[in-house]
Amino acid sequence: MTEAPALRSTVIRTVLFDLDGTLADTAPDLALALNALLAEEGRDSLPYELIRQEASFGGKALIKLGFDLDTDTAEFESLRQRFLELYKNKLCEHTTLFDSMDKVIDGILAAGMNWGIVTNKPSWLTDPLLALMELDHTPAVVVSGDTTGNSKPHPEPLLHACAIAGNEPGQCLYIGDAERDIQAGQRAGMKTLVALFGYIRDDDKPESWGADGLVNTPVEILSWLNEHR
Repeated sequence: MTEAPALRSTVIRTVLFDLDGTLADTAPDLALALNALLAEEGRDSLPYELIRQEASFGGKALIKLGFDLDTDTAEFESLRQRFLELYKNKLCEHTTLFDSMDKVIDGILAAGMNWGIVTNKPSWLTDPLLALMELDHTPAVVVSGDTTGNSKPHPEPLLHACAIAGNEPGQCLYIGDAERDIQAGQRAGMKTLVALFGYIRDDDKPESWGADGLVNTPVEILSWLNEHR
């Protein structure tokens, strides 16, 4: 495991993470749920790498991938609800923090910063998942997709997280693996990083999203913070 560098003092006071594809590798369990649903419906399973690219975008994206249906049909919603049921029943079978992410959180706290999570995942999945993961350090704030009236790419969830964490948006860094994460962070007035180790689609162009940086591994987050005091 790569050793995380120690952090010096920084103007960033709060580091916020997207959940799926940034803080935690949830794609294995999402893929299991989707392929279980496909099997129930008499369809062939899909390759993991194909599902992984859609994992940041939730149940709707995964049902669209698996069944190629319009989102406004009754069949689509029925399949989505069944997918969510299957996923909730196996919520943390294979989900883990990304490699060295625990060291990143240790470094953030050691430097006197706090950390949190802002996700579009609904709280009825986010809260039990985090409990099952048994994190070493409790986040200062967790904002789920249903915590505020809007979800990403709207800035409201991020602004809400800043307020709870006790810092101004300009003192916050948001890290995500989807363009909507970067858009939300920018609209909130935060610094942003793209997690290239996350669920980047083949046709994504993260270098064009306008983020303040791109990181290939979690430990590069600490290096970026050290370089942008």
